[in-house]
Amino acid sequence: MLKGIHHVAIICTDYAASKAFYTDILGFKVLAENYRAHRQSYKLDLALPDGTQIELFSFPNPPQRPSRPEAAGLRHLAFEVQDIDVVITHLHSHHVVTEPVRVDEYTHKRFTFFQDPDGLPLELYEVKR
Repeated sequence: MLKGIHHVAIICTDYAASKAFYTDILGFKVLAENYRAHRQSYKLDLALPDGTQIELFSFPNPPQRPSRPEAAGLRHLAFEVQDIDVVITHLHSHHVVTEPVRVDEYTHKRFTFFQDPDGLPLELYEVKR
């Protein structure tokens, strides 16, 4: 049966900006980068230390993602962090805007949202170990 999430696929509109965001700011490691000429598309495989991966794709003229009002389907991608304040400070130093920190009413964990260069909603979820 299912053992975990292997990867999440993201389509971006500005490949260079998104690559820099996910690698330079969020710290993903590049596993592989391929340009597919027949599709005029890049496929960038990225990984976090726990092995979770993102496939970052670029395609010519992708349609915008519906966000507000929220559309059915995948809502956001959440990243586990140990100290949310440290990560927020890091994001702010790179001019990434975050929402005010909230506390989940059921788990009592702290979280906040921010966006990637295409407005994809991303979450920081604090799990202290």
